Amino acid sequence: MLNRKQKHILLKFFSMFSVVRGYNILVVVVAQYIASVYIFAHDKPLREVIFDVNLFMLVLASAATIAGGYIINNFYDSEKDLINRPQKSMIDRLVSQNTKLSFYFVLNFLAVIMASYVSFNAVIFFSAYIFAIWYYSHRLKKLPFIGNITSAVLTITPFFAIFIYYKNFEQVIFVHAMFLFLIISMRELTKDLENIKGDLALGYKTIPIVYGEVVSKRMLMVLSLLTLIPAYLLIYRFEVGRMTLFFYFSVVLLLIFVILVWKSNTKMHYLILHNILKFIILAGVLSVMLIDVGVILNRL
Repeated sequence: MLNRKQKHILLKFFSMFSVVRGYNILVVVVAQYIASVYIFAHDKPLREVIFDVNLFMLVLASAATIAGGYIINNFYDSEKDLINRPQKSMIDRLVSQNTKLSFYFVLNFLAVIMASYVSFNAVIFFSAYIFAIWYYSHRLKKLPFIGNITSAVLTITPFFAIFIYYKNFEQVIFVHAMFLFLIISMRELTKDLENIKGDLALGYKTIPIVYGEVVSKRMLMVLSLLTLIPAYLLIYRFEVGRMTLFFYFSVVLLLIFVILVWKSNTKMHYLILHNILKFIILAGVLSVMLIDVGVILNRL
């Protein structure tokens, strides 16, 4: 049995894990390695990629920066989260704001240190990334369009770091990036619809608040149609192996998503839509391994 002090420490740990959204960071770490093996460095020996210390440092720096980003975002959104996510907010508040900020600075410092192992350019990249996340959380996220676009760009930035490291400029990578960017943009707009109550109470100028829910739903339809373009290219113009199954499945889910959008009018409805898009992103990460298993086996 745990004593009182041990229970208190455990609660603090789970609270901080909730704040930094450890499960999301784990997905990003796995996604970076999968993307490196199957896309960015598909022509290199598998052992060379997996045991690349520079790649490991870039992934750790990304994880630390993202965790810090979640902390500073939580700091600025604490009042809004009390309205939109009361249960999660109560868990997050088990750790004081001072402790969160201290951990935020430690994580950012560690990210820069780990980036310095790779190169000075990596230090500049992650320093800029850290500043961009802070500026987004402090100011940009309250603005329509700019906040949504910035959030989508910041979400795929960790993959851009790996992309720069391997200097792989194949067209298929840009098409993959466009598909991911559009799905994330849809997710951000859906989150705005989901959190409209808290955003309205605290004066956030999101797209649903400034232009209304109907316009937001039309934008989601347009984004869904645009997502079909990279999906089509990846199915019929590029060699992605059995990953074509994922894109066919995504098209079906997007069709369901569009139908449900026009039937949605409550927070729970928008939460379901949000989870559909999150599932597409997670499935996309795992399905990268379907690109060409034979090539991977030959690289062992």
